[in-house]
Amino acid sequence: MPEDALVDRTLRSLRSAGGRITKPREQIVRTLIGGSGHLSAEELAERVHQSNPSIHITTVYRTLDALERLGVVNHVHLGHGRAIYHLANDAHYHLYCQECGKIEEVPPSLFAGVDRKITQEWGFKTVLSHFAFIGFCRSCQESGLAGGGEPLAGPASAGG
Repeated sequence: MPEDALVDRTLRSLRSAGGRITKPREQIVRTLIGGSGHLSAEELAERVHQSNPSIHITTVYRTLDALERLGVVNHVHLGHGRAIYHLANDAHYHLYCQECGKIEEVPPSLFAGVDRKITQEWGFKTVLSHFAFIGFCRSCQESGLAGGGEPLAGPASAGG
């Protein structure tokens, strides 16, 4: 969907849910949709401030909260650090390198078997989209930065 159409649809969703459409909200939505990848609230605020420095960070947080309640954005926790936000129309999970900060997107199908097993054996329905799987990326492992300098064994480095 073209960016302008997605912005318009998002603003209509906010309005139909009883939210006010203000210039700051519109700018926040436009910046979030126009931004690529995953942004923290602080990064989003920095981008918004480039064109309108009067928009306060609390407005960014409130707008993100409203968009999340509508199902337009998802937030993901990266360990003990910041939460990041991305559009919910692209379902994926995250692998987060705790050494270099790289975020890899992986399809939900990768964890479908684990999710199914948890539901069958424990009767628990997971929501895997709200957190990242934390570890070390291939590059950090190969450079010796991961885990105190020792390359980590695993499918990416085992036997190949």
